[in-house]
Amino acid sequence: MIGWVYLILAGLLEVGFTSTLKLTENFTKVVPTLFFLAFATGSFFLLTKAIETIPLGTAYAVWTGIGVVGT
Repeated sequence: MIGWVYLILAGLLEVGFTSTLKLTENFTKVVPTLFFLAFATGSFFLLTKAIETIPLGTAYAVWTGIGVVGT
């Protein structure tokens, strides 16, 4: 159950990092770049935690799906 919570949060953070990527303007803007790095790090960390209990293929499909729909 906690794996699914991690996975949903990872997906939401993916929406955050994909949305802030353009705002970084090729990583020349400091604040958006810091947000991007925080969101990306958090997303991949939580995805890693989720695949401890959820099969990789399922986790990746859900994570990507949340990112696509959210972005």
